[in-house]
Amino acid sequence: MSLPQPVPPSWKDLGKSSNDLLGKDYPFHGTSLEVKTKTPSNVAFKVGGNRDSKSGAIAGDIEAKYTDKKNGLVFTETWTTSNALKSQLELENYLAKGLKLDIATSLTPDKGQKSALLNVIYKQSGVHTRGAFDVFKGPTFTTDTVFGRDGFLFGAETAYNVTEGKITRYAAAIGYNAPEYAVTVHGLNNLKTFTASYYHRVSADVEAGAKAVYDTKATTSGVALEVGTKAYLDSAAFVKAKINNSGVLALGYTQALRPGVKASFGLALDTQRLNEISPTGPTHKVGANIVFES
Repeated sequence: MSLPQPVPPSWKDLGKSSNDLLGKDYPFHGTSLEVKTKTPSNVAFKVGGNRDSKSGAIAGDIEAKYTDKKNGLVFTETWTTSNALKSQLELENYLAKGLKLDIATSLTPDKGQKSALLNVIYKQSGVHTRGAFDVFKGPTFTTDTVFGRDGFLFGAETAYNVTEGKITRYAAAIGYNAPEYAVTVHGLNNLKTFTASYYHRVSADVEAGAKAVYDTKATTSGVALEVGTKAYLDSAAFVKAKINNSGVLALGYTQALRPGVKASFGLALDTQRLNEISPTGPTHKVGANIVFES
C-alpha cells in the first residue's frame, strides 16, 4: 500500500502517492511482458517488451545491473531495440554519509545521438537536494531542493543554460503530509501550469485521490480534473478505477498469480462515445502486463 513520504528524494515526488494512484497499474496502452532474474553474484537481469496498441510498434530492452551494497555501488547497462546503449553508475554513502554520485550516459550510433548527465545528491532527514549537469544539452545545470518539517514540504527547481547565460526553467511545489492523507500544489513550466493533488488512505484496504490541472497557456479554458480509487480484494489482488472530466473511465486489475508472477489488465472507455459504432480519435483501449520475477 502506498503511503505519503515524509521528505521525498526530489521536488517532483511531492504528491507521489496521488500520482501513483492515478497513473500506475493501468496498462491499457498496449501489451507488455517483463522478466526479472537475479544471480548469486549480485547481478540482476531484466528483459522487457511492449507492443503499442495504437501504432502496433514493438519495443524492448535488456538490462543488467550489478549491486555492491557494502560500498554503495550500482552499475546498470541497458540496450534497447532502437539500438540505444545506456549506462548508469551510482555511488552512495561512499565519500560521505547522505551523498550520492550518479553518472548516466546514452548513445545511439545510428542517429548520432548522445547524452551525459552528472548528478550529485545530498540527503538528510529534513532536506534533500540535487544538482544535475547535462553535458551535451546546453550544457545545462539543474538544481532542486526539498525541505520538510512537521509534515509540511516545500520544493523548488531551477535550470540554468551555461551557454546562453540565463535561467531556462523554474518550478515550485508545496505540500502537507499526514499519516493518512497528503495534499500538494505544483507550479510548473515557469509557473504557467498549476496542479493540485490529494491522496487519502481511507482504510487498510481502500485508497482515494484526485488531481486538478490548470494551464494558463492552454487553448481551451477550464481545469482538467481526475479522480480515482484503489481497493484491495485480498493480499494478492487489487482493483483500481479513475475517471476524468473528459468522460474517460479507466479500470485496472492486478493479481499475483503465484510468487514471482504478476498479471495486470487495463481498460479505458470513452463514456461519451459508448453508442458510436465506429468512433474516431482516441477512444476505447485495452491492454495487459505480465511480470515474471525470480
